[in-house]
Amino acid sequence: MAAFPFEISATDGAARTGVLKTPRGDIRTPAFMPVGTAATVKAMTVDQVKDTGADIILGNTYHLMLRPTAERVKRLGGLHKFMRWDRPILTDSGGFQVMSLSGISKVTEEAVTFASHIDGSKHVLSPERSMEIQADLLGSDIVMQLDECVAWPAEEARARQGMELSARWGLRSKAAFGTRDAQALFGIQQGSTFRNLRQESSERLQEIGFDGYALGGLAVGEGHEAMCEVLDYAPAMLPADRPRYLMGVGKPIDLVEAVYRGVDMFDCVLPTRSGRHGQAWTWDGAINIKNARYADDEEPLDPTSDCSASRDYSKAYLRHLFKAEEILGQVLLSWHNIAFFQALTAAMRAAIAEGRFEAFRRDFAARQQGG
Repeated sequence: MAAFPFEISATDGAARTGVLKTPRGDIRTPAFMPVGTAATVKAMTVDQVKDTGADIILGNTYHLMLRPTAERVKRLGGLHKFMRWDRPILTDSGGFQVMSLSGISKVTEEAVTFASHIDGSKHVLSPERSMEIQADLLGSDIVMQLDECVAWPAEEARARQGMELSARWGLRSKAAFGTRDAQALFGIQQGSTFRNLRQESSERLQEIGFDGYALGGLAVGEGHEAMCEVLDYAPAMLPADRPRYLMGVGKPIDLVEAVYRGVDMFDCVLPTRSGRHGQAWTWDGAINIKNARYADDEEPLDPTSDCSASRDYSKAYLRHLFKAEEILGQVLLSWHNIAFFQALTAAMRAAIAEGRFEAFRRDFAARQQGG
């Protein structure tokens, strides 16, 4: 029996739409989770994030365990109270950041030992410690097992090593997490771009039994086409009655293609990172607001949007803010981008429910390429 009910209301091919029900609120799927790395979605207030339609956000175990420390967050009432977000929070395990940001000293069967990118201090992250940080100290609603995300490209032998270690760590994560009514634990499929390894990973995860399942080890440099080739088979290897979460993805076209192949949940820093650098995502593709062509453009980014940042400010004004290095430009474009990603997932939910997702996918791809 899974911790949170997952109700699929409609399907269209492999694409599906539904609701993951949590004590802190429903998560409508397909769902995009804005990334709140250090207890904040960068450049946005929680009220702005809510107004975009986000049902859930993501917090980062690695960053929070280092600063302000998970223990301090616990003393201050948990992550929800600390950052004033009362809806669901998913926390990642910390494994990916340990591998990519820190000075790693050793990965063993027991744990990964690493040096903080902040001050060089030594830390040990084991499956048990990751569960303690996420579930007990931060108090997240959806907890991710600790896994090893193998760098791409990887030889099959190295990918197998990482997949098998992730499976063993998944078993230990489940044992440490135990059974909880108000929190869920997701397992993570690994195996790089090797179909046989993805299949074996899926089977081992299902033997353990998780409340949801993630597809890990993608969007790490393999490119859109290679990612889609894996998604042609990998989501279907996971249980159809549980949420499928594609970690760290991605561009709008990536979301649409992944939903087409049966994925339900996503997270990515792209909307806010792009926004801070002057890139706005629109239905007609991405634009660089700093380009001279927008200097006298009186039109907003999206006059039909419910988001004030998208609807109420001209492209000329937004360009001016970036050229003048005013912080408001970064705020407004981050806000707009998060709103666009939420509008995109809402549009996909509607298209699936109405049985027209294939046409939506085709039209969206054409408009993105023409933008």
